[in-house]
Amino acid sequence: MDALLKGEQAVLGAVLLDPAQLDRLSWLTPADFYRPAHQALFAAMRTINAKERPTREADGTVPMSWLTGTVTEAGHHVRGLSASYAHTLIAACPRPKNAPVYGRMVLEGAIHRTVTEHAVRLEHVARVDAEQQQVDGVLHHADVLAGVLGDLARRWGTEPRPLAPAPTAAGLAQATPSPVAPAQAEDEQFLLAVLVSQPAAMAEVYDWLRPGDFAEPGNGQVYRCLGALHHRGEPIDEVTALWEIQRRGLLTNGTLSHEQLDSVFGGPGAGSAEWLGDRVIRSSVVRTAAGAASTIRSLAENEAMAPGRLIGQALHALGPLDEVRARWRTTSAHPSPGTDRAGPAEPSDPAARVHAALARSSPRPATAKAAPSTAPLARSGTAPHRRTSPSFHPRSTP
Repeated sequence: MDALLKGEQAVLGAVLLDPAQLDRLSWLTPADFYRPAHQALFAAMRTINAKERPTREADGTVPMSWLTGTVTEAGHHVRGLSASYAHTLIAACPRPKNAPVYGRMVLEGAIHRTVTEHAVRLEHVARVDAEQQQVDGVLHHADVLAGVLGDLARRWGTEPRPLAPAPTAAGLAQATPSPVAPAQAEDEQFLLAVLVSQPAAMAEVYDWLRPGDFAEPGNGQVYRCLGALHHRGEPIDEVTALWEIQRRGLLTNGTLSHEQLDSVFGGPGAGSAEWLGDRVIRSSVVRTAAGAASTIRSLAENEAMAPGRLIGQALHALGPLDEVRARWRTTSAHPSPGTDRAGPAEPSDPAARVHAALARSSPRPATAKAAPSTAPLARSGTAPHRRTSPSFHPRSTP
């Protein structure tokens, strides 16, 4: 049994039984529904309700035109709808007054689904940009994802702020490191060879390039050693670099091999450290974006993750990308971070967030019970006999 499907059916059935429930579902949109038929039905309900608000009959029942008009309007946009399915939706709603709770289930499913879609798209763009040595596409889609997370947070009624995962769950959402491409390893070794052969070149990259930007951990450790020598004001050459590497135990603990060092110390020493460093940090930007996307996708695919925590932890996963992007932008005249951030630009309104949260769960004041209907109930082959009438009374008590 699919709880999300039941929730979508229940909220639609609640509105069919009581069109006034639409006033309590203003925060829900047709796109929040997973099934196209449900999207079309909810859009039709909003369209008809905006044109002429359905009024109850003298006996308190909903007019038949409300049901038939909804199905007809939705049928213009999706195939296969019939009045019998509308009866199925009515039968799926235990209590119409619980519509905001059913709608919250629909919105929660939409949040998980939307975050997953954008994370998968970011992963795909990262793979393409990695092959083309580009970063603009992956940064654009990362901004779109951040904007979507902010918009979803406001719709859910929470503050869009990063939230670190719990220590026990942190390891579950970590992305699996991808294999290092040969071209990336060559760029990194070439850069290290230039830094060893041209000690003054270390000043060109020291302020913005970090050991973590290297795809190959061993190369990052060699760069850390060269950076330590530069920081202490000591000379950099093959002998001092080897001594620093040995002092840190990088050869004995298996982090580095003699073959790797031979590739660095025996490589060509002529080249531009700044240009090579830019290639390394570009790869780091794309690699960090791919890792963040993989982490966010894992979070979104966990149905037990509450929407507020999902949004907060997804924003937290994007934090490392913001950090490496800020350092990459210092290498040349790039636009300042955040200027192309997607999503709504209006400031966060605490009162609006509170209203959004309360609108999903606060019960509407109970109304007086209507007199029981004496109209005969229309039978349906898929719904219980007592729940299939388009003129069914909305329940006013739990």
